[in-house]
Amino acid sequence: MKAEITSLDAAKLGEIELKDSIFGLEPRADILHRVVNWQLAKRRAGTHKAKTRSEVNGTGKKMYKQKGTGRARHSDRKAPIFRGGGVAHGPLVRDHAIELPKKVRTLGLKLALSAKAKSQSLVVVDEAKLTEAKTKILAAKLAARGWNSVLFIDGGALDTNFLRASRNLVHVDVLKTEGANVYDILRRDTLVLTKAAVAQLEARLA
Repeated sequence: MKAEITSLDAAKLGEIELKDSIFGLEPRADILHRVVNWQLAKRRAGTHKAKTRSEVNGTGKKMYKQKGTGRARHSDRKAPIFRGGGVAHGPLVRDHAIELPKKVRTLGLKLALSAKAKSQSLVVVDEAKLTEAKTKILAAKLAARGWNSVLFIDGGALDTNFLRASRNLVHVDVLKTEGANVYDILRRDTLVLTKAAVAQLEARLA
């Protein structure tokens, strides 16, 4: 399939051939769902923790004698039913990551790119560079093209001016091809690839 190459100012600069095996697949919601779940589960910290009755600070002495008081039988005040006691079934430190085959992850990235291409939300530009690190300049260029929520992926080293100008824009992300992932592609309305990014993604996913 062919795509038009433009500049950031929407000037037409030619065409580029995109591989159908990467940008022309029929999107599958089930695969995309699995990959997004895998990404979100993997980045969870899992550091939440509640103390059990064996970890709460306090004496282990029996509250009162077993019989003869007319009250319920208890051991110490660290039991979960008492204020300040341990938590019975609280969260524990653990790893939330799940396993997902590498082939499925690769397929998920191809399907995400194909989904953007099919919905005409994929744009190819010659380069993502600015002469000045001014947020106002970049915001004006994006507004002129109607891009409100956009992800830029560049193949080479990220342009310092472009990167600095994009930092203050809430719904604008900039990534290198090594960091291209399904979640970030799907969460933005528009995907903008440079020519270098297209070449590297095709080499990576071939």
